[in-house]
Amino acid sequence: MNNKTTAANLERKFDQGDDIMDYFDLAKASRPLLEKERINLDIPHWMLLKIDRVARRKGVPRQAQIKEWLAQKLKEEEASAGCTTF
Repeated sequence: MNNKTTAANLERKFDQGDDIMDYFDLAKASRPLLEKERINLDIPHWMLLKIDRVARRKGVPRQAQIKEWLAQKLKEEEASAGCTTF
């Protein structure tokens, strides 16, 4: 980060296709809503076997499959409720 400028100037440069990354200090960047939290989830053994079967067929880890399903369900819920939470 070596230059200072205004938001309007940054927008103009971006719209012109100029590289504006020199104006940002990425070392201090954060994405707080993407921080991970560990949870414990008790599920029946038969369900775990089915999850593993689907994950194996897709070639993804169990955790990735579960997160994919949760994300899909959350999008469906938001769409049916007509709102977004984030």
